[in-house]
Amino acid sequence: MVRGLMVRDGAFAPPHHEGEDGRKYHEKDVDELTSLNRDYINSVQNSDVNRFDEILAADFYCSNPDKSLVDRAGFLKQTAVPVTIKNLEAHDVKIRLMGDFAIIHARTSYTMPDGTLGSGRYTDCWARQNGRWLAVSAHVSR
Repeated sequence: MVRGLMVRDGAFAPPHHEGEDGRKYHEKDVDELTSLNRDYINSVQNSDVNRFDEILAADFYCSNPDKSLVDRAGFLKQTAVPVTIKNLEAHDVKIRLMGDFAIIHARTSYTMPDGTLGSGRYTDCWARQNGRWLAVSAHVSR
């Protein structure tokens, strides 16, 4: 237990409750957030503005590595520009689930245009809105 949260497979989650199908609510949420995190990383690598449009909350904000803060429209605009990095991967993903709010911490690795390896970290915050998990904020560092 960590401040009233349970730890499951590296993810922090509140005590679970049975769903109609017998699965634990927090397990479903962690599975869904894991998939959304994968989609988020793939969308960065592939400049997938359409997927981001589906998974970002209307009031989404992102703190960029250059210390700028962009709203949803600014983020979608910058995402539309193809990235020059390759092989973007997330590692050591930690999902902290607190009811209808979740925080995902992870580190990244990627290949720079000149072939050197790069790395960074990110923290994404997700909120369940109208039954759907949506990203409400992101903070990226390199």
